[in-house]
Amino acid sequence: MGIGRSVLRDSVMVLCCAAGGAAAVFPGADWEPARPAADGFQAERVQAAASWLSAALHDWGGAGTLFIVRHGRVVWAGPQCAAEHAIFSATKSFTSTCFGLLIEDGKASLSTLARDHQPALAAQYPDVTLRHFATMTSGYDAATVHYETDAAGRGDSWIPDPPAAPLFAPGTRFRYWDEAMMQFGNILARLAGEPLDLLFKRRVADRIGMTRWRWDAGQWTGGIHTSSRELARFGHLFLNRGNWHGGQLVPAAWVDEATAVQVPTTIPNDDLPRSRGSGIYGYNWWVNGLKPDGTRLWPDAPPRAYYANGLHSNVCIVVPEWGVVVTRTNGGRPDGSANTPADIDRIWSAFLGQLGSAFAQS
Repeated sequence: MGIGRSVLRDSVMVLCCAAGGAAAVFPGADWEPARPAADGFQAERVQAAASWLSAALHDWGGAGTLFIVRHGRVVWAGPQCAAEHAIFSATKSFTSTCFGLLIEDGKASLSTLARDHQPALAAQYPDVTLRHFATMTSGYDAATVHYETDAAGRGDSWIPDPPAAPLFAPGTRFRYWDEAMMQFGNILARLAGEPLDLLFKRRVADRIGMTRWRWDAGQWTGGIHTSSRELARFGHLFLNRGNWHGGQLVPAAWVDEATAVQVPTTIPNDDLPRSRGSGIYGYNWWVNGLKPDGTRLWPDAPPRAYYANGLHSNVCIVVPEWGVVVTRTNGGRPDGSANTPADIDRIWSAFLGQLGSAFAQS
């Protein structure tokens, strides 16, 4: 990425408006630094928010990789923001993006039946569509058990085959289940005629200058390694509704749909703690929507915020109301323990509430 090169020389500007009415700036080899007074934010409040987050995440790796971009300019860059980590389930949002590209190409649709492209699903999953997979409502389960079993002893893994009996009828419940996501990625790769990492590289990564990353092609959805600094390019693409320096790389309509609530509260959550998508899940993106109890996921953040989320608080947060992208990558604790969904929701909500005060006068 050429970190040592001049960020001013390598940045480019396009005459369009990003969220918040500012001209959208797109990085070249590196990002352009923001100027607090000219770009309308209070640097001391950003620093205070970052310090608070570092303390809140102290037991889970801190905030040294925190990276914040507003309208395409760097507001905050933690000292480890270029360090590469596995981003775990934040990869799911990349898989969703590949799905949107295949829909644009006419190779798939939301109503495409999975069985038509993976015959092994025909007997037990005849009615499961790609939309069911993208919303974690497919009920798909595989026979292998590696981790997190439910009360009935059904366990998850990163191995999508062979199929087991359905967990529930498609579209009737939300279960955050990696086996289903792996099978989804498998089917998308069949539709693409190539591994998803190659599709994403050619259509998106190369075009946005995302060069320091890898996606383990044999693990269809769980394998991206990258840094916060690189991940922010993906978030900035979505902030600009799939447009990069005047080129529409991902259909704007897909960005809008994928980052809107697609799992209504009428679809209940299943019985696992991480299965909490009712009212707050789009097409493999988490959305700051209203949960079944009527409360917002992140009450201190703007309602249009959405994010890619992975184990150990690997996040790519997009806040259209502010024109902001927040990324944080992390390898996790040595003992492998992770913060719970409730913990991390509280932390990110409070952090964004503090961060928003830095933009209050802009």
